[in-house]
Amino acid sequence: MKKLFILAAAASLVATMANAQTVTTETTTGAAGATIRIEPEYRTRIKSYVTEHKVRPVETRERIVVGAKVPADVELAPVPSDWGPTVTKYRYVYSNDRVMLVDPATRTVVHEID
Repeated sequence: MKKLFILAAAASLVATMANAQTVTTETTTGAAGATIRIEPEYRTRIKSYVTEHKVRPVETRERIVVGAKVPADVELAPVPSDWGPTVTKYRYVYSNDRVMLVDPATRTVVHEID
């Protein structure tokens, strides 16, 4: 009985970890607790925009990551309206081959688009 319980707990843990990994790749929780969902078609548009407009990457001393604040000397670009309705309230920076969505009020990175 004890082995059955341990096996069931392990299976549950593995299933939970797999589910968490799936959710992480599709959505990211922003600093304010809001979940940002970007559909695949918009991800493609965003990547195309960066390439077509030859957006220059931002260079900083520290790597820009989700949850970190973007330095005050880094200019935040407005998000084009064709990137989708869920992201137009944010600004963005392009760094390390990734588009980072930034909350303009706090300058905190809330989502990374690789």
